[in-house]
Amino acid sequence: MPAATNKPDLIAVTQKEYAKLQKLIAPLNEATAMRKVDDLSIKDIIGHRAHWISLFLGWYHDGQAGKEVHFPACGYKWNELLRYNAALRAAQADMSWAETCDLLAANTTKLLDFMENHDDAALYCAPMKGANNHWTAGRWAEASGASHFRSASKYIGKAVKSGTSLVNGVRD
Repeated sequence: MPAATNKPDLIAVTQKEYAKLQKLIAPLNEATAMRKVDDLSIKDIIGHRAHWISLFLGWYHDGQAGKEVHFPACGYKWNELLRYNAALRAAQADMSWAETCDLLAANTTKLLDFMENHDDAALYCAPMKGANNHWTAGRWAEASGASHFRSASKYIGKAVKSGTSLVNGVRD
Protein backbone atom coordinates (compact mmCIF):
# COMPACT_ATOMS: atom_id res chain seq x y z
CA MET A 1 0.00 0.00 0.00
CA PRO A 2 1.52 3.33 -0.99
CA ALA A 3 2.16 5.86 1.75
CA ALA A 4 -0.14 8.85 2.13
CA THR A 5 1.11 12.08 0.59
CA ASN A 6 -1.36 14.57 2.02
CA LYS A 7 -3.16 15.35 5.26
CA PRO A 8 -6.64 14.06 4.33
CA ASP A 9 -5.26 10.73 3.13
CA LEU A 10 -3.04 10.42 6.20
CA ILE A 11 -5.97 10.99 8.55
CA ALA A 12 -8.20 8.64 6.55
CA VAL A 13 -5.72 5.76 6.51
CA THR A 14 -4.97 6.22 10.21
CA GLN A 15 -8.66 6.15 11.12
CA LYS A 16 -9.28 3.17 8.83
CA GLU A 17 -6.45 1.04 10.20
CA TYR A 18 -7.23 1.98 13.80
CA ALA A 19 -10.88 0.97 13.30
CA LYS A 20 -9.79 -2.42 11.91
CA LEU A 21 -7.50 -2.97 14.88
CA GLN A 22 -10.20 -1.93 17.34
CA LYS A 23 -12.65 -4.38 15.76
CA LEU A 24 -10.14 -7.21 16.30
CA ILE A 25 -9.25 -6.41 19.89
CA ALA A 26 -12.66 -5.29 21.20
CA PRO A 27 -13.95 -8.85 21.87
CA LEU A 28 -10.74 -10.01 23.58
CA ASN A 29 -10.78 -10.49 27.31
CA GLU A 30 -7.82 -9.96 29.62
CA ALA A 31 -6.82 -13.64 29.73
CA THR A 32 -6.82 -13.78 25.95
CA ALA A 33 -4.82 -10.60 25.54
CA MET A 34 -2.26 -11.51 28.20
CA ARG A 35 -1.57 -15.06 27.01
CA LYS A 36 2.05 -15.37 25.90
CA VAL A 37 2.97 -17.28 22.75
CA ASP A 38 6.71 -17.34 22.09
CA ASP A 39 7.14 -14.73 24.88
CA LEU A 40 4.76 -12.29 23.18
CA SER A 41 1.13 -11.48 23.90
CA ILE A 42 -1.54 -9.50 22.11
CA LYS A 43 -1.31 -7.02 25.00
CA ASP A 44 2.41 -6.64 24.25
CA ILE A 45 1.63 -5.90 20.60
CA ILE A 46 -0.94 -3.25 21.52
CA GLY A 47 1.32 -1.71 24.18
CA HIS A 48 4.12 -1.50 21.65
CA ARG A 49 1.90 0.31 19.14
CA ALA A 50 0.74 2.79 21.77
CA HIS A 51 4.32 3.46 22.86
CA TRP A 52 5.64 4.09 19.36
CA ILE A 53 3.08 6.82 18.82
CA SER A 54 4.50 8.62 21.85
CA LEU A 55 8.02 8.06 20.53
CA PHE A 56 7.09 9.70 17.21
CA LEU A 57 5.46 12.68 18.92
CA GLY A 58 8.57 13.09 21.07
CA TRP A 59 10.86 12.92 18.05
CA TYR A 60 8.81 15.55 16.25
CA HIS A 61 8.69 17.95 19.21
CA ASP A 62 12.40 17.52 19.98
CA GLY A 63 13.28 18.21 16.35
CA GLN A 64 11.08 21.30 16.24
CA ALA A 65 12.70 22.57 19.45
CA GLY A 66 16.17 22.06 17.99
CA LYS A 67 16.97 19.34 20.51
CA GLU A 68 18.85 16.17 19.71
CA VAL A 69 16.44 13.53 18.45
CA HIS A 70 17.20 10.05 19.71
CA PHE A 71 16.24 7.41 17.16
CA PRO A 72 14.73 5.09 18.10
CA ALA A 73 15.28 6.12 21.75
CA CYS A 74 18.03 7.44 23.96
CA GLY A 75 20.71 4.78 24.39
CA TYR A 76 19.49 2.60 21.50
CA LYS A 77 20.35 2.20 17.83
CA TRP A 78 17.98 0.87 15.17
CA ASN A 79 19.84 -2.45 15.16
CA GLU A 80 19.03 -2.81 18.88
CA LEU A 81 15.24 -2.87 18.50
CA LEU A 82 14.95 -6.39 19.92
CA ARG A 83 16.61 -5.23 23.14
CA TYR A 84 14.54 -2.03 23.20
CA ASN A 85 11.28 -3.88 22.65
CA ALA A 86 12.16 -6.41 25.37
CA ALA A 87 12.79 -3.52 27.77
CA LEU A 88 9.48 -1.96 26.73
CA ARG A 89 7.60 -5.21 27.41
CA ALA A 90 9.24 -5.38 30.84
CA ALA A 91 8.30 -1.76 31.57
CA GLN A 92 4.68 -2.44 30.54
CA ALA A 93 4.43 -5.83 32.27
CA ASP A 94 2.22 -4.57 35.09
CA MET A 95 -0.23 -2.83 32.78
CA SER A 96 -3.64 -4.45 32.54
CA TRP A 97 -5.34 -5.15 29.22
CA ALA A 98 -7.78 -2.30 29.86
CA GLU A 99 -4.93 0.12 30.67
CA THR A 100 -3.11 -0.93 27.51
CA CYS A 101 -6.20 -0.40 25.35
CA ASP A 102 -6.79 2.97 27.02
CA LEU A 103 -3.19 3.97 26.28
CA LEU A 104 -3.59 3.02 22.63
CA ALA A 105 -6.83 5.02 22.39
CA ALA A 106 -5.31 8.06 24.12
CA ASN A 107 -2.15 8.03 22.00
CA THR A 108 -4.14 7.51 18.81
CA THR A 109 -6.19 10.58 19.72
CA LYS A 110 -2.95 12.52 20.25
CA LEU A 111 -1.67 11.32 16.88
CA LEU A 112 -4.87 12.33 15.09
CA ASP A 113 -4.80 15.70 16.89
CA PHE A 114 -1.23 16.16 15.66
CA MET A 115 -2.36 15.45 12.10
CA GLU A 116 -5.35 17.80 12.38
CA ASN A 117 -3.14 20.60 13.72
CA HIS A 118 -0.58 20.46 10.90
CA ASP A 119 -1.11 21.36 7.27
CA ASP A 120 0.18 19.55 4.19
CA ALA A 121 3.30 21.72 4.12
CA ALA A 122 4.24 20.83 7.71
CA LEU A 123 3.48 17.17 7.14
CA TYR A 124 4.92 16.57 3.67
CA CYS A 125 7.06 19.39 2.24
CA ALA A 126 10.36 18.71 3.99
CA PRO A 127 12.14 16.02 5.95
CA MET A 128 11.23 15.93 9.64
CA LYS A 129 13.66 18.04 11.66
CA GLY A 130 16.13 15.95 13.60
CA ALA A 131 15.31 12.73 11.79
CA ASN A 132 18.53 12.78 9.76
CA ASN A 133 16.82 11.16 6.79
CA HIS A 134 14.44 12.12 3.97
CA TRP A 135 11.20 11.03 5.66
CA THR A 136 8.64 13.76 6.26
CA ALA A 137 6.69 14.19 9.49
CA GLY A 138 3.65 12.78 7.69
CA ARG A 139 5.56 9.66 6.69
CA TRP A 140 6.83 9.18 10.25
CA ALA A 141 3.29 9.71 11.57
CA GLU A 142 1.98 7.03 9.21
CA ALA A 143 4.73 4.61 10.18
CA SER A 144 3.93 5.15 13.87
CA GLY A 145 0.17 4.95 13.39
CA ALA A 146 -1.54 3.39 10.39
CA SER A 147 1.35 1.12 9.38
CA HIS A 148 1.77 -0.11 12.93
CA PHE A 149 -1.98 -0.66 13.30
CA ARG A 150 -2.00 -2.65 10.04
CA SER A 151 0.84 -4.94 11.13
CA ALA A 152 -0.75 -5.46 14.55
CA SER A 153 -4.05 -6.41 12.90
CA LYS A 154 -2.28 -8.95 10.70
CA TYR A 155 -0.47 -10.49 13.66
CA ILE A 156 -3.57 -10.64 15.85
CA GLY A 157 -5.78 -11.91 13.02
CA LYS A 158 -3.35 -14.74 12.26
CA ALA A 159 -3.01 -15.61 15.94
CA VAL A 160 -6.77 -15.81 16.38
CA LYS A 161 -7.32 -17.83 13.17
CA SER A 162 -4.51 -20.28 13.93
CA GLY A 163 -5.75 -20.95 17.43
CA THR A 164 -2.53 -19.73 19.04
CA SER A 165 -4.58 -17.14 20.83
CA LEU A 166 -7.64 -17.47 22.97
CA VAL A 167 -10.81 -15.68 21.96
CA ASN A 168 -13.20 -14.89 24.80
CA GLY A 169 -11.26 -17.35 26.92
CA VAL A 170 -11.90 -20.37 24.69
CA ARG A 171 -9.32 -21.94 22.41
CA ASP A 172 -10.24 -21.84 18.73
